[in-house]
Amino acid sequence: MPARHHDRLSAIDAGFLHQEGPGAHMHIGGLIVFEGPPPAFDEVLDTIRGRLHLLPRYRQRLEPAPLGSGNPTWIDDPAFNLLYHVRRIALPAPGSRAQLREATAQIFSERLDRTKPLWELWVIEGIADDRWAMISKTHHALIDGLSGIDIGTALLDVGPEPMDVPHPDEPWRARPVPTPVDLLAEGAKGLVRAGLLGAARAVEAVGRPRDAAGRVREVGEGLGEMAWALLNPAPSTPLNVPIGPHRRYLAVESDLATLKRIKDAFGGTVNDVVLAVVTSALRGWLRSRGVRTDGLELRAMVPVSIRSADERGQMGNRLTTMRGPLPVYIEDPVQRLTFVREAMRGLKESKQALGAEVIASAQEFAPPTLLAQASRLTFSTRLFNLLVTNVPGPQFPLYFRGRRMERAFPIAFLPKDHALAIAILSYDGGVTFGLIGDHDALPDLDVVADGLAAAIDELDALARRHAEEQASPAAAPASA
Repeated sequence: MPARHHDRLSAIDAGFLHQEGPGAHMHIGGLIVFEGPPPAFDEVLDTIRGRLHLLPRYRQRLEPAPLGSGNPTWIDDPAFNLLYHVRRIALPAPGSRAQLREATAQIFSERLDRTKPLWELWVIEGIADDRWAMISKTHHALIDGLSGIDIGTALLDVGPEPMDVPHPDEPWRARPVPTPVDLLAEGAKGLVRAGLLGAARAVEAVGRPRDAAGRVREVGEGLGEMAWALLNPAPSTPLNVPIGPHRRYLAVESDLATLKRIKDAFGGTVNDVVLAVVTSALRGWLRSRGVRTDGLELRAMVPVSIRSADERGQMGNRLTTMRGPLPVYIEDPVQRLTFVREAMRGLKESKQALGAEVIASAQEFAPPTLLAQASRLTFSTRLFNLLVTNVPGPQFPLYFRGRRMERAFPIAFLPKDHALAIAILSYDGGVTFGLIGDHDALPDLDVVADGLAAAIDELDALARRHAEEQASPAAAPASA
């Protein structure tokens, strides 16, 4: 379904707006580094201008609902100006990677202007070693991680030659700004559509009572597990403090083969390995702060996409969440990974994610005041200590104007009272960890970054040793 003029924000998308504040910025994005000299800025603008029709939401802004009657509506921005959204800066000499990360942190320290389409794209020149970069910054109300990957592929090419993108027959023109009466009528239609969908599901349930009963039972179990999570809050840690608007940003690089070697040696998934190395890094950071880790188990919010294959390319969020345990009390790295693996397996078999999805669906019928309260609960420190999100990217090289994309570093967001978020992205055989932290609460963010790198190296060394032991003649069973 294409993004339409007059589309209303879903409850999940609106939740990201409700949670934004002076210190909590709800934009996400990435730092993309390219090989070779940068293209001329006019060429960058021409490429984006030529493909912007593939991203209709990027020419739309939010219009508040009249009289607080519902969620804001996406409308065409009659004052849309591409030069406002696409910007260019150059790093001072020597153009180091540390300077690039600092520029990224500064860009992500500024909130997006809600009176305009909620995105920016920065071209960064002057990087050492004949490199240049782009920094994308988009409000989470507009995209989630997987739809963000689709947006990237709309602007990037799968080969050095730019792809031929068909253009619309008519140039884009903003449709008229709707009147308050139009918005009220559109909101009423949305409620009718939602009601008809609910009625259709009810009729289907009557026709298949056994399936419906099973679904009701699963939903009840899911809501029960969500209630249990609220009654067993995440522990209080130095990660959960008031935050300001300013950010720090660091990145750690690894490769997919290393993480797969670890999971092949000790079982589980690549995501289990990611959570285990995050646990190790946080254990070291807490101990460097003098925090006792005995018996301490942190909780991570782990977003899970429920975006189906036929929803690829659509804007908005199709997410639910699980709250994964991070056992920082476990000293042995393999035991930590084993605990995480079994815990995540149990969560996947449980109904926790289903419970979160049911609550999110129910919010579609809630008035804005209740929706704001529900979103505050969703991002409460009672539920999680930090966000850890892992997004799979393409495993082949991408290009922009013939320049190969060397690395892509993901950037998550910081909810209120959460000083750290870690995003992970795989691309073309590499894996990057992007760490965004509150500038004042995390002056030692480098300790977490160094801990991640060390944890990967440690588990990799153990995985290699395990493989050697399995392959050695001594490990083979004796012949009869």
